[in-house]
Amino acid sequence: MSRPRPSRPLRLRLRRRRRRVIPIDLSFAVPARADGFEILDFDHLRLTCPINADGIANRWLRAYIPLPDQKVKEYPDATKSFLHRMVKSYVAATIRGHGFPPFIHASQVAAHLVRPPLSTCLSLVRICEHQLPGSEGTAADVLQREMSHLYDQRQTYDTVTLLCAFQAYLIFTMVLFFRLEQIANPLLRQAVMNLQELACASAKNGLVCEAEQQWLRPRWESWIVAEANRRTLYTMYLFDGILSAHDGIPVFVGTELKGLPAPASQTLWRAQTRLDWETSYNLHLAEWNEGGLRINELWQNPDDFNDIDVLKRRVTSSIHG
Repeated sequence: MSRPRPSRPLRLRLRRRRRRVIPIDLSFAVPARADGFEILDFDHLRLTCPINADGIANRWLRAYIPLPDQKVKEYPDATKSFLHRMVKSYVAATIRGHGFPPFIHASQVAAHLVRPPLSTCLSLVRICEHQLPGSEGTAADVLQREMSHLYDQRQTYDTVTLLCAFQAYLIFTMVLFFRLEQIANPLLRQAVMNLQELACASAKNGLVCEAEQQWLRPRWESWIVAEANRRTLYTMYLFDGILSAHDGIPVFVGTELKGLPAPASQTLWRAQTRLDWETSYNLHLAEWNEGGLRINELWQNPDDFNDIDVLKRRVTSSIHG
């Protein structure tokens, strides 16, 4: 049986209640364009880093010098296996040219926007697609030379290029582990330390839009850089957990990331035009009128949580999912 429609006066009241003024950051207002990735520019991004990013660079030390707030994550074997397969699939898709990892935004690989660190990386990893048996070492040497170049040039990059270098270095490191079997190579451990330094530097350039902190709609360009930076950082932490589990080292909760926004919805991430993204972001602001989901809300409940706190977190997480 169909549900009866509300009376006309009630429908009018409902419509009036739904009419909500969406707050927008107009500091750098630009004309809306609906022609794909015609991004105007990546200047005046107005990003900020709300966390202590130095904790990212020093993460590898945690297994040797414990911190007071350090918490171990106990992954079930099934979860470890799932994470391993998931991150490995990012590498396979990239090598085969069947797509890009979910931390690279489509605009970053548009022909007129792609930066050399990323374009070079996506070209180089293709040598691993049809490699001959026994050639893993040669391929690893090629990738490591490019990784050394990226790391040595890190202080010369602007915000967007540094993000691309961080993403490229992460892809190279994952290829060394998952594809080229450099698991026992000491250079892989050094690469992880360098990767965390790049992550720290990129984070200091900004992980959150100033407008996001004020619960306003930021510029599309600013949001792309911030969201891609956060997604790359979260993927690095997943990969770090996989490496730690492989080496028999405890996996620690990334408490230094507390307060960062959780990955955004696919509707926002995959929007192809500025108009589509702005429409989706307006809905996002309306649905999350108390603020968006934070990454720490996906962690284990703190010991001081009562039943109401637990229920609220479960409801919030289920809505976001």
